[in-house]
Formats: sequence, C-alpha cells, structure tokens
Amino acid sequence: GIGMVKLMEDAAAQKTTDKYTFSLAAAPDDLVAKLSSGEVDIAALPTNLAATIYQKTNGRIKMLAINTLGVLYILENGDTVKSVADLKDKKIAATGQGATPEYAINVVLKDAGIDPAGAVTYMAEHAELATLAISGKEKLIMLPEPFVTTVLSKAPQFRIAINLTEAFGSALSKVDGSEKAELAQGCIAVRAEFAEKNPEAIKRFLSAYEASTKWVNENVAEAGELTVKHNIMADAKLAAKAIPNCNIVYIDGADMKPVLEPLLKILFEAKPQSVGGKLPDDSFYYQVG
Repeated sequence: GIGMVKLMEDAAAQKTTDKYTFSLAAAPDDLVAKLSSGEVDIAALPTNLAATIYQKTNGRIKMLAINTLGVLYILENGDTVKSVADLKDKKIAATGQGATPEYAINVVLKDAGIDPAGAVTYMAEHAELATLAISGKEKLIMLPEPFVTTVLSKAPQFRIAINLTEAFGSALSKVDGSEKAELAQGCIAVRAEFAEKNPEAIKRFLSAYEASTKWVNENVAEAGELTVKHNIMADAKLAAKAIPNCNIVYIDGADMKPVLEPLLKILFEAKPQSVGGKLPDDSFYYQVG
C-alpha cells in the first residue's frame, strides 16, 4: 500500500537490485488465489487474512513484516465525546462488521462497561458512511483512514474523538497484560516456497521496503504525489493529510508475534474462522536468516 510507494517509484526508475512487478488488487480476497497459485510471490494483506491463508494452505505462506497498525478512528460532529466512557448511551455508525474493526470496538466498549450490541450499527461501505457523515445524517462514526481524512476535510465540523488504536491497546493490556499488543491490521506476506528458495532476495526486499516506509512517514507531501502516480489514491493532498494517521510501520522477525498474537487471540475467540480456525504457530512468522 502507501508505505511501498517509494519502493514502487525506485523500481520503476530501475534503481533497485531486483526487478519488481507491482499490481493493485480491488479487494484483499482477490490476492488469496494469486498467492496460492504462485501468480504473486509477495502480497500486502490484512493480518487475519494472512493467518487464514496460512491455515488453509498448510503453511504455504509466511508473514514477512507488520506494515500497518490501527487506522480506525471514532469521529464526532460535536464536542461531547472525550473518552470511551462518553460513548455510553450513544449510537455509533461503523463499517467492518465480522472483521477486525467490529472485534476491536467490542473490546474497547466492553472495557468501558458498554454493551456493543446496542451501541454500534454497521454499514457495508466505507464510502457510504463517509457520505452520510459529510451530509450531516450521521454524527458519530467509526471509519478507517483515508476515509477519516476525507470526512474531516469535507465536513470540518467533525473531529477525531477517539484513536481506536490507543483505546484498544489500553483495553487489551488490562485483559491479557500484554504491553506490546497493538491493533496490527496490515502485513506483508510471502509464499513460503519462494522465500525458502530466495532468502537473499527476501532480505533485499525487506531492507528496501523498510526504507520505503521510513521515507513515506518522513516525506508526506512527496509520498502523497507518488500515491497518485502509482494509482493508490486519487488526491495527492488528501493522501498527504492521511499518511500521519495511517500508522505505517515496519515490524519484522521476533518482534511480530508479541505485537500481533493478542489481536489474533481476540479474533479467534470472537470468530475462529476469522483467523483460519486456529492460531498460527511460530513458523507463520518469517525469520530472516
């Protein structure tokens, strides 16, 4: 995604040691068949989908790095919500039912003694919810970036009331005592066979990818331009505004499991099939040799 644009630009300019071919998928599910068939070697995926593919293919993919922490925010048209406790007796319109957003908000609300069943209503499309908010029909919403920035720029009466990543981390540390747990939503996965046969190429890719994520976070205006050039976003200024809230990170090796596993446990307890029916074992997490 966005964190890869510098690498995409360098590859297009033939500045990389290895030759990369990039393609964008309309939805993460489109990548499942391509990874499984070997049509693509590396893919950016939601973390729980990577865990699911790992189980379904008997370990034929591995996670290379976590690249996105939480991108979910609760926005309010007003000034009454200052903390999660203030959500009591309020209705939140959200997206992401049956996926990480639903399970994450459930953890946060339950921690504050609020029943999620009565507090949250779901819509299918991010864009639809953003449009309703901008038109004034919804006053309290939960959306991911870059839709958050779209709403804030088109409806300045909205503000970020709650950073769900922070609220989730705080609630989770009380539940399982994990200080490292994060709302790790996105990752880079690789075909295990490709990684085994090309360890040096993987090492070079990870090094270039880490440098790209760092560059994007430090050069948001230029990165915004590149997201348009490489067909990821339509508006460079909007992209530049969204990047600081996109939680683009690079976490690899032994650091991945303590960050991700607490979230996978919550997903597993809520809906086992959301992580492939069981928690992934240690070989899911790729270790650079």
